[in-house]
Amino acid sequence: MKPETSIISILPVILLSFAGLVFAENIDPNGDGSRYAYGENVGWLNFKPNQGPGVTVSDNKLIGFVWAENIGWINLDPNDADPNTGVSNDGTGLLSGYAWGENVGWINFNPKVLNDPNRYGVIIDQEGNFDGWAWGENIGWIHFQSACVIDWDVLANFAAQWLETGSELEADLYIDEKVNLLDFSVLANSWLDECLLDWQLGPAGYKVKTLWTGKQ
Repeated sequence: MKPETSIISILPVILLSFAGLVFAENIDPNGDGSRYAYGENVGWLNFKPNQGPGVTVSDNKLIGFVWAENIGWINLDPNDADPNTGVSNDGTGLLSGYAWGENVGWINFNPKVLNDPNRYGVIIDQEGNFDGWAWGENIGWIHFQSACVIDWDVLANFAAQWLETGSELEADLYIDEKVNLLDFSVLANSWLDECLLDWQLGPAGYKVKTLWTGKQ
């Protein structure tokens, strides 16, 4: 179950008031909850929080704030006068640059892996879906567009088959035709990780989607 946004630390009132005037959020255009990225070390990141300025995607950059329950606000355009800060968009959906979190430091939207020429950074596809990875030195990887993550929704599906027996039980993770503590131990060891191959208890997916689709 994705967390509801609750603010435990408040940005200055003036910032929130003016941000509401300047930013026209274009995240989660269909209102179906497509506003979340996930970091294994920090939990959910909400690109369209219920309170405060959310995120707007334009042809050249991302502006606004992401809210994370465990680490607070992340600013995608911390110093618009400095081209070396902020998250840039090349106009086709390839993102780069750095966001800033007061509690976690810089977050790189186009990280490089040593001796690996592949691009792992965040992109926006032709339908407005975010994908890829961001990296924070102090918090590790943040993943966009996952098919499934093992969380409370998965646990609820698991509980519905508790102590059942049979040959085609999705919750039979230990593969012995019954659902008991052995299966629960498999689920618990994978808690908040991405779902295993052929996982049948989801989906409990997450993604960020924007109305912006760019110059593809």
